[in-house]
Amino acid sequence: MKTRFAASAAVTLTALLALVGCAGTTSGGDMEGMNHGGSSSSAPASADANDADIMFASMMKEHHAQAIEMSDMLLSKDGVDERVVALAEKIKAAQEPEIQKMDQWLEEWGADTSSMEGMDHGDGMMSEDDMQALEDASGSDAGRLFLEQMIQHHQGAVEMAQEEVDNGQNSDAVALAETIIDAQTSEISEMEDILATL
Repeated sequence: MKTRFAASAAVTLTALLALVGCAGTTSGGDMEGMNHGGSSSSAPASADANDADIMFASMMKEHHAQAIEMSDMLLSKDGVDERVVALAEKIKAAQEPEIQKMDQWLEEWGADTSSMEGMDHGDGMMSEDDMQALEDASGSDAGRLFLEQMIQHHQGAVEMAQEEVDNGQNSDAVALAETIIDAQTSEISEMEDILATL
């Protein structure tokens, strides 16, 4: 009796293993990035992220956070050209939801970004001295400085986004990178035009 039970269990186990093996091979490469752990049922099947995707999301959200901080500084000042104020509001409105999206992706991907903390992100990021200069500026000087700094900041973001387009794997992240390139290239042109008239 014991032998029959053991044999039956072995057959069942073999069948299960074969089934799992088949499931892993029928979809080809599509299985690579799926959430095998089952910890988040909301993780999309397209959540296949490579190192470039993780680097992009980790660094771009920090980059966006600084742009929002710069915008908040500018918006707290009086006597700033209304076109610059409108641009700062537009930047905040676009980048806050993008940060939330990138945070969500990093969580879904199970990305460990702790090794990136404290990194010099470069790519147009302002130094502490730059941020202090913007904080101390007022009126039209603040508007001019904001534009000069944000042009540099956006140029860095466009370079980072292009790296993602060239090397990223996750389709959603690549699509966001393309959106950033289009939006921020347009804003650079807009800022240059405003700067020329201040």
